[in-house]
Amino acid sequence: MELKINNISISENEVEVTFPYEEIKSQLESEILKQTKKIQLPGFRKGKVPVSMLKKMYGDSLEYEASEKIASDKFYSISKDKHLHPIGQPTITDLKYNPGENLFFKVKYDVLPDLEVKDYTNLEIEIPHFQVKDEMIETEIQNILKSNSTNEPAEVVGEGKDYLLDVEFKRVDNNGEPYPGSVPENLTIDLSNDRVQKEIVENAAGKKVGETFTFTFVDEQAGKKEGEQEQKTSEIFNYSALIKGIKKIILPELTEEFVKKVTNNKASSEIEMREQIKNDYLNYYNEQEENLTIDKLIDKIVKNNDFVAPKSMIASFLEDTVKREEEESKKRGYKKFDKKAAEQRLRNFSELEVKWFLISDAIKKKENISVSDDELNELAKADAEKTGIAIDKLISYYKSSNYTEKLTNKKLFTYLKAQNKINIVEPEKLSQTDKKESI
Repeated sequence: MELKINNISISENEVEVTFPYEEIKSQLESEILKQTKKIQLPGFRKGKVPVSMLKKMYGDSLEYEASEKIASDKFYSISKDKHLHPIGQPTITDLKYNPGENLFFKVKYDVLPDLEVKDYTNLEIEIPHFQVKDEMIETEIQNILKSNSTNEPAEVVGEGKDYLLDVEFKRVDNNGEPYPGSVPENLTIDLSNDRVQKEIVENAAGKKVGETFTFTFVDEQAGKKEGEQEQKTSEIFNYSALIKGIKKIILPELTEEFVKKVTNNKASSEIEMREQIKNDYLNYYNEQEENLTIDKLIDKIVKNNDFVAPKSMIASFLEDTVKREEEESKKRGYKKFDKKAAEQRLRNFSELEVKWFLISDAIKKKENISVSDDELNELAKADAEKTGIAIDKLISYYKSSNYTEKLTNKKLFTYLKAQNKINIVEPEKLSQTDKKESI
């Protein structure tokens, strides 16, 4: 046997193999015999057709098919003997065989890359620090009040914006006459909604049921580019709205009973409620900052250690990711799922995830980052006190699930955050590059 191993990339190898005919002759005959036992012809029992007759009927195809099977078997035998460690599904890319001659074949296969990781410390990133502003808390309070509001009929649109209007509106021309071809439509307008035009709120004020008010809508459209300038056009739509019903929105008072109800007894006063809302925002922002820190560190480290990832691993990860998204789509009641579009959209993400998986594994080994049995015991003791589950059962669960991996990843990111400079800046002070990455 002649063997040559070619390194195509850090994650892909190829073997070129030549077997003398005498070394594969007996195996070829055995494979051909196996094939003939599956063939049945009129006048013969299954498996009893003479080989000589079948060779005349099928020519060299029997030997060629047998040579493919032998090439596959020989590759796996070689990979075991030579410690090639293929991953995924190897592919025969070339096979040459003529009856009575040597067998030559090439096989491409993926391997786990041996990475020499570098430049994963002393990096510098910017993370936006979002602050909780008073107006945000006030908006959330108003949303809570609005979602628990009631309404009652009113005769006139009074001061303020807490009104619901049932209107029949139609498009009119500049003279207030019905626009040709326009059809009246019925609509409920919530004047307290910030998206409602200011003109509607102002023109509806003081109106009663049966009265009308007018408003305009400007539709701006981008036109064709002329040179470096983009010519924009706009069209003004005039409307007349007949008020058919008015309801006053009644907001609840922030009583102790109401506050307890909407906060599930986590607060009992307006002050406590506002503090809880603030803490909820802070927790959310802290989580976002943590996630963004991790994402930016991963992005920089992968760029500093970029390599060609095993195609089979990317394909497998992509397949699993698309499958999960498809299942989630079904749970949400969507009838159609574009698998090809999902694969296209998630391909780069899958490649990044595979690269980071291999790079992070290399960093863990290099920095000796792992979770010891003593650490698992301490964690199990703490969890046992909280849950009442026996310590040995908890440890068994940690080791049998991917929980240990999660703990190890947590230690990895704690290490990376300590070894790199993370600048917390105001969102508006982010560099242009970081602004694009944070969108």
